[in-house]
Amino acid sequence: MRAVISRVESAHVTVANETVGAIEHGLLVYLGIGKNDSDGDLAYIVSKVAGLRVFDNGDGKLNLSIRDVQGAMLVVSQFTLYGDVRKGRRPSFEDAMPPEHAEKMYTTFIRKTEELGIPVQTGRFRADMRVTSVGAGPITIWLDSERLR
Repeated sequence: MRAVISRVESAHVTVANETVGAIEHGLLVYLGIGKNDSDGDLAYIVSKVAGLRVFDNGDGKLNLSIRDVQGAMLVVSQFTLYGDVRKGRRPSFEDAMPPEHAEKMYTTFIRKTEELGIPVQTGRFRADMRVTSVGAGPITIWLDSERLR
């Protein structure tokens, strides 16, 4: 499982000119699910994202998590995080989990994050989305659970 996480002042996602998710102050999380991902990968990414200390503690140190600052998450499904361009110029998405299975893991990621007390807004799975964000920092972190294997 892969995630690209950006600290944001605000972010929102629209589908067909309708806002389907929006947050102020928090994390924008692009979440990609690989074909070999398991419940262990999911637990690792949920824990890491929820615990990332990427918010300033007032002394200029990044020492606070999203829970510490009572922020929110906007989670957007992003199978293209598994795009492979090693051969040619057109990405191959062979390593991405098929959508019917990926959607279940995406939904579980959201549920488990909410169970930690973090407010979550979402995009719409498999939709053509427009994501707008105002970065804070900028701070962007890339996580890949495959490094655990």
